[in-house]
Amino acid sequence: MVLLGASVPANAGHSQLLVSNPRSLGFGKVITGQSQSQSATLINNTSSTVTVSAVSVNVAVFTVSNFIPPVTLAAGQSASFTVTFLPTGIGSASGAVTFTSNAPNSTLNVPVSGKGVNNWALQASPSSLAFGNVAVGGYSTLPMTIINAGSSTATISIGRVGGSGYSVSGVKLPLNLDAGQSFTFSVTFAPTAAGVSLGSLLATSPLYPLLTIPLSGTGVAAGTLSVTPTAIDFGNVVVGQGASQGGQLTASTSDVTVSTATMSNPAFVLSGLSLPMTIAGGQSVPFTVTFTPQSSGQVSGTLSFGSNAANSPTVESLTGTGNPVQHHVDLSWDPSVSQVAGYNVYRSLQMGGPYSRLNSSLDSNTAFTDGTVQGGNTYYYATTAVDSNGEESAYSNLAPAVIP
Repeated sequence: MVLLGASVPANAGHSQLLVSNPRSLGFGKVITGQSQSQSATLINNTSSTVTVSAVSVNVAVFTVSNFIPPVTLAAGQSASFTVTFLPTGIGSASGAVTFTSNAPNSTLNVPVSGKGVNNWALQASPSSLAFGNVAVGGYSTLPMTIINAGSSTATISIGRVGGSGYSVSGVKLPLNLDAGQSFTFSVTFAPTAAGVSLGSLLATSPLYPLLTIPLSGTGVAAGTLSVTPTAIDFGNVVVGQGASQGGQLTASTSDVTVSTATMSNPAFVLSGLSLPMTIAGGQSVPFTVTFTPQSSGQVSGTLSFGSNAANSPTVESLTGTGNPVQHHVDLSWDPSVSQVAGYNVYRSLQMGGPYSRLNSSLDSNTAFTDGTVQGGNTYYYATTAVDSNGEESAYSNLAPAVIP
């Protein structure tokens, strides 16, 4: 069936000729074995009736339908026709659809062209990238692989189209991929404003159809990160010994990714966190700080957490005091067989004395603790018994004590 259109002014298009609108048809790249059709209109721009007696195509991959001659067109009338491109092989094809009529231009040639390409030769893995929620001011990077699944070497160009905040790195363009080869690069989403961002990556090649890779992500307002407590005081800790206290990190209503933890003083050590880590909005994670002083005196430091939070870095202050190692010597002895009022305890740095008394008054017990010793010394101890008349016995056997 031939569809006749409404009358058009005689001066539209070419005057006093049979014309086609559009004048030519370009099909671009079409996968081999698949077809693509386009419609056009044949217009009688003459002032008299024109009869189209024949239509032909000089290249077999192009066919004409919806137009069966003879077709008679009154002055100013038009008729539609359809051209279909069905490539049977890879490569460019061009030809012409020829209309034969009794118009002044008895032969009207309508150029047609197209290119047969491999079936989905360019492939993406994954076929799309979804970045999910990413804090404004932060970023997320995902890998993308382009595969040449065709049978020919492809020169590939990659460009970012649409969306906001997307970028590509790790690839030098144009990229040449032999048949069967693949290449992996990085795609980054760095939102600058809150909201959904849709985009796409385009991979193009002269041989193959356009490959479109959808991209999606949502920019969310940057969260905040708080640390509890904001300050830890370990108090007095013996030098060389450790004391631990706990804390926790809390994300606000938005997720926060903690990437680094920096300690300003090696006397303090962080444990209990594996970084980088993401803390969900409204959630907390515990950690532990251990203070091990290496010398006596007050020690201070800071623990700084680096993150994508709006208030990064988040800082906790740390303090503690190193106390010298406290040594002592515990002494005990057998009671005297005689009635005594008490005992005296003596100490010397030499085996033969002289000895100094340690107790300020008689000790009625048979045990004594010396808490005034210094590390690195050797002390010698002896005791005496004193009766009710104040008579004091000789020194007991010596007891040495080595202080580390």
